[in-house]
Amino acid sequence: MSETQGWTKVAELDEIPENGVLGIETDDEVPIALVRTEGEVFALRDECSHGAVRLSEGEVEDGTLECFLHGSCFDLRSGAPLNPPATQPVPTYDVKIDGDDVLVSLDEKNS
Repeated sequence: MSETQGWTKVAELDEIPENGVLGIETDDEVPIALVRTEGEVFALRDECSHGAVRLSEGEVEDGTLECFLHGSCFDLRSGAPLNPPATQPVPTYDVKIDGDDVLVSLDEKNS
């Protein structure tokens, strides 16, 4: 993964399925779930705040990512849990598309 002025290239756009998720890990071992839906790409920490499992194994629906283990849904923009059992948000990251490159700022927008 390459880094340019605070942005890290984490994937190519065509690696992320439409209305799907790609789980990656940065060189610093930060797990990130890249979600592509409705023409946008979102990045969340790839770890449920309730069950500590990979969110990238869940389903994308209506602007949310659902954890496969207990069904908590997280808002793609804010990382906020929308239903129990999760009560804590997951960190989100800014995403920028440069040509076919997906770049992420690893500064957490929330924590």
